[in-house]
Amino acid sequence: MESGQIGKWNKQPGDGFSAGDIFCEVQTDKATVDFEAQDDGFVAKLLVEAGGADIKVGDPIMIICDSADSVAAFKDYVLQSGAAPPPAPKQDQQTPTAPASSSPAPSSPPTPPPAPISTSASSSSSSLTKASPLAFKLAKETGHDISAIPGTGPGGRVLAADVKEYVPPMESVAATMAAAAPTALAVPSQPAPMPISGAGFTDYPLSVDAQQVAARLVQSKRNVPHYYLTVDLNLESILELRSTLNKTLANSSGISISLNDMLVKAAACAMKAVPEVNASWMDTFVRVYDNVDINVISGSGDGLVTPLITAVNTRGLASIAQAIAHASSAAAQGTLPPQDCAIGTFAIINLGMYGVKSAAPIIMEPQACMLALGAAENRIVPSDDPETLYKQSVMLTATMSCDHRVVDGAVGAQWLAAFKSHVENPTTLLL
Repeated sequence: MESGQIGKWNKQPGDGFSAGDIFCEVQTDKATVDFEAQDDGFVAKLLVEAGGADIKVGDPIMIICDSADSVAAFKDYVLQSGAAPPPAPKQDQQTPTAPASSSPAPSSPPTPPPAPISTSASSSSSSLTKASPLAFKLAKETGHDISAIPGTGPGGRVLAADVKEYVPPMESVAATMAAAAPTALAVPSQPAPMPISGAGFTDYPLSVDAQQVAARLVQSKRNVPHYYLTVDLNLESILELRSTLNKTLANSSGISISLNDMLVKAAACAMKAVPEVNASWMDTFVRVYDNVDINVISGSGDGLVTPLITAVNTRGLASIAQAIAHASSAAAQGTLPPQDCAIGTFAIINLGMYGVKSAAPIIMEPQACMLALGAAENRIVPSDDPETLYKQSVMLTATMSCDHRVVDGAVGAQWLAAFKSHVENPTTLLL
């Protein structure tokens, strides 16, 4: 690119901007590209009109300032031919850049040296990082420190592809998620913003909690190579055992065991046979945990909670039922402590109450897997009786999302086979 034309201005004098905002559209003979901001500041003066004559690379197109107080100083300024704008306190001058071009910029009119392409996304570091505007924007959206991302472009320049493929060290991911968990997944302490009605539509502003949950889901879906395995479970035996246990408990403690409680226990038991699933990706190694700490996800939207049931592998069914019931009650009342929503080693979401047959959930980093349970329903299945071809049984579909870096297809299949065995032979849950 040697010259271009301003197609449209998105910012006007006095407007503030942040890194990643689009100043204008630059039209060339081959394409129309966005001119992005790499810093925060205010537009002080537009030196070129949209739709005007072609501008050579290196010619000034606008003046920006760090402070809104400096904008007024350029209200009546007119750029003289062959001269650059005079300096003002904390003001920067922006020019269209041509990263892909090796041709020199015109020598007239003279301009100040261009600002660095971007700075590190970390406020604690003053070092400069070479990165494309899109890479800088993606790093900001994903919460990555752009100075920590290895660049594959010329001279170590960080490209958008580098940001998309970057996997941060698990220690930092775990720390970030642990810090975000109390506000992202606990019951919100503040009411949701009021809806805003428009002409034929209604906008529902997102709370900070919901925005954090969304950001974490986007990060997990981008970073984790998901794949999915599904199995059908026959619930006849486990429902029969549940009925027997509840009759016994009703006469002693009054505790009631649900089907979900028993499936949570079955998941923990399956970890004994295939412990590789109870693990996390740690960038340069895989960490396998001794205890099975399960997040039992419930609720939706701003009411989404992930109560953590610790050491499920050492608990009995009654203890699991009590822990889940207590967490559900606290969540409904808005009294669930943030520490009770910490990230565990495995997660289960039961969508059966909504009539959903199956689902493919997004894994909660740094966990390696998440199990989704569908609705229990009557289905016609092949009969074991040679005199009857088919019979009716209560069935459930379970789908497990796996991180392929930790759990490959064979290991995931072995875990589901062990889970199915415990569900269909439920007396093993009592051992």
